[in-house]
Amino acid sequence: MQGSGRDAAFDTLTASVGAALSANRTLGGLCDWVEAEAPRLVDLPVEGAASLKAAVIPVVLHYSTADPLG
Repeated sequence: MQGSGRDAAFDTLTASVGAALSANRTLGGLCDWVEAEAPRLVDLPVEGAASLKAAVIPVVLHYSTADPLG
């Protein structure tokens, strides 16, 4: 996010990621459980402009398998 209102837009974006994961914790049956960790915030410098507000949101997928190698 960049520019005015970036904090509000960023909060809306991260909340929508959380809402999407909460609405479908099994990804339609592909996983046993999906959960997001807290966002890791980063300000990315941009030469000649305001920095970009970004984040990495780790998502953990829990699943089981009969054969871990196949």
